[in-house]
Amino acid sequence: MELVLLTALGVGGATMFGAVMGFAFKKITQKFSDIVLSFAAGVMLAAAVLGLVLPSVELGGKFGLLITIAGIFAGAVCLNLIDKLVPHLHRLVGADVEDHHNSNLSKVLLFVLAIAIHNLPEGIAAGVGFGSGDNSHALMIAGGIALQNIPEGMVIIGPMIAAGVSPKKTLVCALITGLVEIVGTLIGYFAVSVSAAILPFALAFAGGTMLYVISDEMIPETHAHGFERGATYALLVGFCIMLVFDVLLG
Repeated sequence: MELVLLTALGVGGATMFGAVMGFAFKKITQKFSDIVLSFAAGVMLAAAVLGLVLPSVELGGKFGLLITIAGIFAGAVCLNLIDKLVPHLHRLVGADVEDHHNSNLSKVLLFVLAIAIHNLPEGIAAGVGFGSGDNSHALMIAGGIALQNIPEGMVIIGPMIAAGVSPKKTLVCALITGLVEIVGTLIGYFAVSVSAAILPFALAFAGGTMLYVISDEMIPETHAHGFERGATYALLVGFCIMLVFDVLLG
């Protein structure tokens, strides 16, 4: 349990660490940001496949393959439905910019909510990994998510400052989004601890959410600024490094 708590703090704290870096290095180039995010995507891809999807198939028994496929699609569909809500929130944020009555508080709350919506499933994925009893895989998954949270924390600083949110409130918001991920990690861990029967599906579900985030958000973002080849190689490096760790720790 102590390891789970430390991991939850690490996963959530990575967002805060990224936010602090965002303040310290406000002139980070887009190319560097894309490289870091691509590397994180490769790490998360390896973690999702090696730490979640394959163990789901193995633990599912006779119907392991069907359970895993169903879980992957369930996780992807879940995040797809969430994504239909998030743009709506961003539209509201944009509308609030033109309304000076209590607009600052509304912008902050809606922005934090949008980020938190995405962070909760990632936290759950980290927690579910520990339910398999394989701590090396669980730490690999959590490490991939934490690595992805660093550039995410860096990215949220600029827009909030530009919207007129004070640096102090911006840091508080980053802290809140990190806390959501900590809660998600604990939810994922206790859910599979209470019922081992749901573990194969939960692993696949978590893997599906991670694969959805990689394909729908991370890769398109890193390929949107004319540095596709470098971003692709960074993803492959991240994937291969995690593959090496998995084999050595295996």
